[in-house]
Amino acid sequence: MKITFPHMGNLDIAVKAILGRLGQEVIVPPRTNKRTLNLGVRYSPEFACLPFKVNLGNFIEGLEKGADTLLMIGDSGGGACRLGFYARIHEAILKRLGYNFRMITVSNRSRSQFLGGFAGLGQGKSWKDILYAFWLGWGKMRACEEAEALSHRIRPYEVKRGETTKVYNRVVKKIDEAEAFKELKLARSEGRCLFQEMEQDRDRRPLRVTVGGEIYVVWEPFVNLNLETRLGEMGVEVIRTLWLSENILHRVHLDFWSWRSKSRALRAAEPYLGYDVGAECNVSVGDTIISRRRGYDGIIHLMPFTCMPEIVAQSILPKVSRDYNMPVLTFILDEHTAEAGMMTRLEAFVDLLARRKSCKPQ
Repeated sequence: MKITFPHMGNLDIAVKAILGRLGQEVIVPPRTNKRTLNLGVRYSPEFACLPFKVNLGNFIEGLEKGADTLLMIGDSGGGACRLGFYARIHEAILKRLGYNFRMITVSNRSRSQFLGGFAGLGQGKSWKDILYAFWLGWGKMRACEEAEALSHRIRPYEVKRGETTKVYNRVVKKIDEAEAFKELKLARSEGRCLFQEMEQDRDRRPLRVTVGGEIYVVWEPFVNLNLETRLGEMGVEVIRTLWLSENILHRVHLDFWSWRSKSRALRAAEPYLGYDVGAECNVSVGDTIISRRRGYDGIIHLMPFTCMPEIVAQSILPKVSRDYNMPVLTFILDEHTAEAGMMTRLEAFVDLLARRKSCKPQ
């Protein structure tokens, strides 16, 4: 099999490591770009959300590179999110376009379904090899997330504009190239050193802003127009509320030990939402409350146009903002989102937060 899958942040690094260890040939589509988006928009229903359209574009570009198998994560856990229908609709559209392929959908509803779906791709491999593949992929995912979190913390202090992004790209490349745990450990260690060696101005007092919302548009820099990098270069420290590893741990009921636990956010949202709406709706509400308790200056809420769970969150966030005196800025993203409009609103929001902070008693 020649397997391809959608891009989402650095997910391809982890998935490529797992599938490669399972003996599968991996066809990584190009990084999401304007052509990817245009392909997805051209062949998707107009009312489909942005992640659906971009994922379809990723699949088309993967098939163009020779893939014969498509791999998709499916959310079959209920709720208002339409992710559980993505794979079937993508398959129908691509078949109608004349592509010949096999669609594999891995459910993330439970630990056994999630792990079993990937393990099924390792036919002929021992359980030891399968577990090693998963552990290596998991390690790469956590290493990439650590590098990204470090870049968010350091970018507002950088002296040379853009240096953090250059270092981050170097670190991620080292992680991607690691073939075994020893090399991965070395890559993580070297990465931390590279960040520490950067020239930084620690006299600055940056604003601290949480970025949350629907996980795909938070994680994929192309669709959010590199929002986190823009904020960092504006002198804002970004605290991302959503990480894929934490989402996976929550799905398999192993996130009880993490300070970034999704379960903690769900509990915080209970006074406003008495049941789980689905996707990240409850988390968007809960993380706004938690961010205020931790003393952050504001929160940016990202959502795709027509995303049903985040529409619910968007309707509740104004009340949460008033109750907790926490500024919230929502960006609704689709294929028409323009850089100029985003930057105008972003600069105004950062100015507002800076003014509020300057008026607080020291």
